Amino acid sequence: LNRFKVVALIGPRQVGKTTLAKQILAKNDLWLDLERPSDLRKLEDAETFLSMNKEKLICIDEVQLLPGLFTVLRSHVDSIEKKGQCLILGSASPELLKQSSQTLAGRIIYLELNPFSIEEVGPKHTFDLWLKGGYPDSFLSSENHSLDWREAYIKTFLERDLAILGYRRSSTQMRRFWTMLAHLQGQTLNQSKLAGSLDTTSPTIKSFIDMMVDTFMVRTLEPWYANIKKRLVKAPKVYIRDSGLLHSLLDIETMDQLQSHPILGASFEGFAIEQVLGRISSRWKASFYRSASGEEIDLILQLREKTIAVEIKCSKAPSLTKQNKKALETIRPDHTFVLSLVDEPFELSPNVSVTHISSLIENIRSLEND
Repeated sequence: LNRFKVVALIGPRQVGKTTLAKQILAKNDLWLDLERPSDLRKLEDAETFLSMNKEKLICIDEVQLLPGLFTVLRSHVDSIEKKGQCLILGSASPELLKQSSQTLAGRIIYLELNPFSIEEVGPKHTFDLWLKGGYPDSFLSSENHSLDWREAYIKTFLERDLAILGYRRSSTQMRRFWTMLAHLQGQTLNQSKLAGSLDTTSPTIKSFIDMMVDTFMVRTLEPWYANIKKRLVKAPKVYIRDSGLLHSLLDIETMDQLQSHPILGASFEGFAIEQVLGRISSRWKASFYRSASGEEIDLILQLREKTIAVEIKCSKAPSLTKQNKKALETIRPDHTFVLSLVDEPFELSPNVSVTHISSLIENIRSLEND
């Protein structure tokens, strides 16, 4: 707010955007929630209303519900030479919002608020965070109440939130789709196979994926590629972003159930990727590597001339497989990390470190500043 005229705080519903924004606003600042008809009416003549409140920081919640507002906002913020004029909150991704906000280019910065991280709750709560997920109301509740909250969240998201965001889809069909994605956690996306299972078309599946990405429910990780003479997997990998929602969709209630479930490794992989990507600079380009012959590295991070390879192992005694080592020979990263459940980092071999999530994040930040 000290550097930009407009700040957009984005992220999934119930992640804490409103709570954070209300801590920022001063007593005389202005709050508008576009889900309230009374606040929506105030913006029927948005130009006049904004000019009458030009001395205040104006916070507008659920801004994606009024896409025509962005043009008026541009005119408003350009008429005043000061920073921190507007704080807007949204439950849609930057890509979706930018369709309506091109006029604010150079005036706006997008900040994504993620669910709780290990840095925020502390490493001793890692397993609790992994099981329940990072939504504040889920993480802070007892195990049973957390599960009830997540079930209610999924139901509300499918039956209400998608419609409010402009997506008109059958909640029953979307629940089936979301559950199928949960079973495919960490696997490469096969749109044709999913389309056959849902009795629909590949373009429809693509629209479903885009919808879930735009609403922060799903992350797609694109494949790494280079000019090499190998057949590489070209489809993205797909993850349910919040591990708590993943476990609810798969009817996993306790850590004991998770430990014996086939999804264990993929669940930890998705959890770890979200923790890392949510806490490092968005300037790092994230991808994965997989060849047709099975060579694989779970996460590749690239920034400027730096390349980091991260292989994720749900183990306290991790090691690299022969296929991992072959992949590293192709990628030739500056450093390789084996991300696992170890308590303390250690060197596995020259240029290969075994580490935990918090230490990896510190190492990446250090490499970014080198």
